[in-house]
Amino acid sequence: MNTFGNVLRLTTFGESHGSHIGGVLDGFPAGLLLDVDFLKNEMQRRKPGQSALTTERNEDDEVQIISGLFEGRTTGTPLAFIIKNKDANSGDYDALKNVYRPSHADFTYTEKYGIRDHRGGGRSSARETAVRVAAGALCKLFLQQKGIHIAGYVSQVGPIVCPLPYTELSLSEAEQSPVRCPHAETAREMEAYISQIKSEGDTIGGTITAVIQGLPVGLGAPVYGKFHAALASAMLGINACKGFDYGSGFDSLHRKGSELNDAFTTVNQSTVTKTNHSGGIQGGITNGNDVYFRVAFKPVATIKREQQSVTPEGEKTTFTAQGRHDPCVLPRAVPIVEAMAALVTLDHWLLAQTVIKHSEA
Repeated sequence: MNTFGNVLRLTTFGESHGSHIGGVLDGFPAGLLLDVDFLKNEMQRRKPGQSALTTERNEDDEVQIISGLFEGRTTGTPLAFIIKNKDANSGDYDALKNVYRPSHADFTYTEKYGIRDHRGGGRSSARETAVRVAAGALCKLFLQQKGIHIAGYVSQVGPIVCPLPYTELSLSEAEQSPVRCPHAETAREMEAYISQIKSEGDTIGGTITAVIQGLPVGLGAPVYGKFHAALASAMLGINACKGFDYGSGFDSLHRKGSELNDAFTTVNQSTVTKTNHSGGIQGGITNGNDVYFRVAFKPVATIKREQQSVTPEGEKTTFTAQGRHDPCVLPRAVPIVEAMAALVTLDHWLLAQTVIKHSEA
């Protein structure tokens, strides 16, 4: 399954150490003026080597669009683009050719396909997510014209948790910190903690919180097309993602219905809710409030410590991974989460336009 979406479909291709990775975005609306600087900035937010907290791999991540544009505007035809891999050190993985790395896809890929690309994980590598960020940047540009904005930030690293909800934060300040947390004091603690973990040859996980603002009422559909289900699928398809919740989520488990029900009221002749514990979604359909959700990421599986494993022949062995890897994936995962949220949102926005046109006919 290399294709994601319904009306808007993204197909990605390429491996971590191949010559290129790329994608085809089909169903994208015509007429959008491409903001090249915005696209470049989104790619810079995800690219490796951006700080001491990330992998040292040095990629420019320049996006070359090869179809679907004319005079700087989208034409409605498939948008195809490629991104060159220029700093893939495949030799770092020679010693891992005959080892199943713990918590990687080595064993499962081999069992399913009878072959695997051991260089950086091949297709299972998070390198592929650069394609998602490129496609998501285009979606974000379109959505912004409709008054819909998406922002994410690191809300937890290991035991360190941002003490404030997103409503009390200036989300734009997340970009002021290498760890992408908009709460300055917490950000400093997170940076120090990641640095410590890195010095120990280990890795750490945490959570990203994301918010979609400006959504209209009516995106998503019962029973199997629920908006939050699409978001969950998108997020759980990101490398190292282990969990998803939205609204009050798992925090609601110890609370009563009387505490969490979002009561309706009327403001300026419009029906609204007094609270937003539902996270902007009821019955799988957006209700006009902010959609907010959390995505949990595990520690990166590659650690610079000796580990035990087996070979494809079943022989026990020990190894220490080489190569360049993030001690914490969270800072670079923020734009990936935003991109997948943008893909889901635009897909469902386009689906809603189709429903509206059919009903009017």
